[in-house]
Amino acid sequence: MKTANVFKSLAAAVLALSLAACGSSSSAEAAPAEGGAAAPEKLTVIATANPHEVILNEAKPILLEKYNVELDIIETEDYYTPNRAVSDGDADANFFQHVPFFDNEKAENGYKISNVGGIHIEPFGFYSRKYSSLDELPDGAHIITSNSVADHGRVLEILAKAGLITLKDDVDSLSATKEDIVDNPHNFDFSIEVNPEQLTNALDDAQADLVAINGNYAIGAGLKPSTDALLLEQADQDNPYVNIVACQEGHENDAKIKALVEVLQSEDIVNFIKSQWSDGSVIPATK
Repeated sequence: MKTANVFKSLAAAVLALSLAACGSSSSAEAAPAEGGAAAPEKLTVIATANPHEVILNEAKPILLEKYNVELDIIETEDYYTPNRAVSDGDADANFFQHVPFFDNEKAENGYKISNVGGIHIEPFGFYSRKYSSLDELPDGAHIITSNSVADHGRVLEILAKAGLITLKDDVDSLSATKEDIVDNPHNFDFSIEVNPEQLTNALDDAQADLVAINGNYAIGAGLKPSTDALLLEQADQDNPYVNIVACQEGHENDAKIKALVEVLQSEDIVNFIKSQWSDGSVIPATK
């Protein structure tokens, strides 16, 4: 786990430097464009690489042409810096997280951030380097999960729906914990947790029999959820784990924020997502 913590610290430091550079350039007044046309308004968005940054890059020329907004994307693989950066005003928005993670971060840290729109869903998958089907999993298999509390209920709900464990009848899947498991017939071990960005690396851990991996990290590692996952979440537009755009509280109605959400929810981007991820590994939240 020490390696994951070092990675997290380095990622945060790199992102902080990027934000400082970005903040210093965007705080200066924009020079007027030639011919008297208004200079584009800068919009800084922190995003994880895939699929979030890919989607933003598709939206970038539309924002510039239609809204005269110049999108500046800061890539990160760290889950814990983007919300603080937006809350502190070091970036205009972020695009990397689903709603339960957002809610948990806001409640735990008191961040002044707002959910301004759902964009897509990434079905969560379970992967293995050792086995080619769930039937091959031995009793006592180690199932490695994220250490993000917001993911625990989701992971457990998928396993419960697959009949591998049983949860308490009255438990809310969004808040379920390992203590809510009432039947674990194969005695699966859930003791190993890692940072979300380390989940794909955990596939090579000697103890890893099965790893529950966030969709964006699976895609970024070259995995194809629809064919490589031994178990894949059934996702639809009503899935509570929709990935969102978040901005600082009080800026929800800023023209450039509204423009960003409008473009990301537009027919052009919906069609791009459907085409780019035709296997269903990323699903637009807007019908």
